Amino acid sequence: MYWFKGLSSKPSPLERGLLYTLCFIALLSSCKPEIKETKGELKFFDLKGYFKADSARLSSRHPMVTKTVMQNNIAQTKKVYIANWGREFELFENSDINRPAWRDSYSISTDTNSVTYEAKSPDLKTRKIVIQKNGNRIKCILIINHTQNLLYESTEKLSYCPDSAYQIDKAQKVRLLGENVYSIKGLF
Repeated sequence: MYWFKGLSSKPSPLERGLLYTLCFIALLSSCKPEIKETKGELKFFDLKGYFKADSARLSSRHPMVTKTVMQNNIAQTKKVYIANWGREFELFENSDINRPAWRDSYSISTDTNSVTYEAKSPDLKTRKIVIQKNGNRIKCILIINHTQNLLYESTEKLSYCPDSAYQIDKAQKVRLLGENVYSIKGLF
C-alpha cells in the first residue's frame, strides 16, 4: 500500500487543514437545533391539560371510589383508592384534539351551557367531544372515539363528571377473534 505512510510521519499542513475541516463539518452536521414546543393559544378545549390537573387534584384528595369493572357481562365491584389517576384517565387524555395538523379537522358548535367538537373526517379517531358547563365550571365531558380498519373495529364512549362519576365503555370487534365488550365505572 504505497499511499499509507504509517503512524510515524506527521501530516502536512494541507492534510491537517483538510482533517480539521472534515471534523468541523461532521460536528456541524451532528448538531441539531433545540426544538421548543410553544404552547400558544389552543383552538380546542385542552383535554390533556384538564385531566392532568384533575389527576393531580384527585391524587391529593385521595377519594374512595366505588369501581365496577365489567367484561362481556361479567361484573365485579369494589371500593378502592385509585393510586394513579393519570393512568385511570389515560384514555381521556389520549383523546385530546389539539394537534397542529388537526386545527381545521373539527367543527365547533356552542350554546349557553355546552361546547361540541365533531370530526369532519371519518378517519379521525376522536369523533366527538361534548363539554357541558355550569357557568365556568365543567359539569360533564363526553368523548366518542371510533377506529376501524381491515382487522378490527373499536368504539369508546368516555364520560366524566368531576367529583361524581366517570365511565369508560369500549367495544372491540377483531376478525377471527370475535367481539369483546368492557366497561369501567367509578362513583365518587
